[in-house]
Order: sequence, then structure tokens, then C-alpha cells
Amino acid sequence: MRFATSTVLLVTVMALVSCSEGNKKGEANEPEVKTVETKFEHIQGSIDANFNDEKLTAIFTEYIGLKTALVNTDPKLASDAASKLMTAFANKGVDEISMKLAQKIVDAEDVEAQRSAFVGVTNAVEALLKDALDSGKVYKQYCPMAFKNTGAYWLSESKEIANPYFGDKMYRCGRIDSIIE
Repeated sequence: MRFATSTVLLVTVMALVSCSEGNKKGEANEPEVKTVETKFEHIQGSIDANFNDEKLTAIFTEYIGLKTALVNTDPKLASDAASKLMTAFANKGVDEISMKLAQKIVDAEDVEAQRSAFVGVTNAVEALLKDALDSGKVYKQYCPMAFKNTGAYWLSESKEIANPYFGDKMYRCGRIDSIIE
């Protein structure tokens, strides 16, 4: 019994330390539990990145809607957002592999399966956005604990960490890995 309690305590401490990598001195190391606004029209008003192609702007906007749905651990909303992203992909003529990854999110009823497919969608969107930004910034963020500590990336319209892989369980787990400018 003492061993189990010690193990739980050790795992908890390790989780807090791993997710505090991006924190500044003096900030709390505990993940913050918070619900994120899920209205996509609100998101569109807060994206400051401008791309050299309006179709890329649409892709990034729909991607942010999908990320937000996953942050909110809402599989129905994630499915709807992925469907909108697929439309934006089709309008740009994006490759079939990217379309299939987004389709996996549309078809999945389990948020964990959606989050798994989101990794590939992120890679596809990042590849499209490289060298396409006219102004503003896109933040590439990273959670070292995602997928049993293998880690995963996502793109964000802001510096604020809102983890799509853990949602409200570990909302602030992550750090800015790089900035696309």
C-alpha cells in the first residue's frame, strides 16, 4: 500500500515537472483547468496571422476551430470542425493523405482517436503554412507528455498554451517550440 501511494506521488510530481518546462519563474507548476470558448466566430476575430493565399487563411482558421474543439474535449464539435477543415483542404487542392487524416477525425466518435489523427493533420497544416505567412505569427507548441510521453505538436494563433491532447485534464501542459513568422 505504501509503495502504491509513493508511486502515485512520484508520477504526479513528474507530471507537474514535465509540464512546467515552459513556465517562467514564479508561476505555478500545476496545470490549470479551464474551459475554452468554442464559438468559431470568436476564434476568427482573434487570429492575427495573414497568409499570402486566402485559402490558407481558411485552412488555418478551420484548423484552429478543430484544435479548440479538442481542447474542449468535444468529439462532436471536433468532427464538425474537421469536416469544415476538409472543405478548406479541398478548396486548396490539398493532397489525399491530408484529407484522409481529417476524415479520420470526422468519422471517430472517440476523442482520443481524434487527437491521434490530429497529429497528422497538424503536420499537414504546418507544411502548407511554411513560407506562406505575410504578417503575424503562428506558434508551434509542444506537449512532452502527449501519447504516453512520446510528445506531440500543435499550431496556435496565440502564445497561450491550450493543450488539444489533454484538454481540461492538463490544459496548460506544453510550451512554445518555435514561431512561424
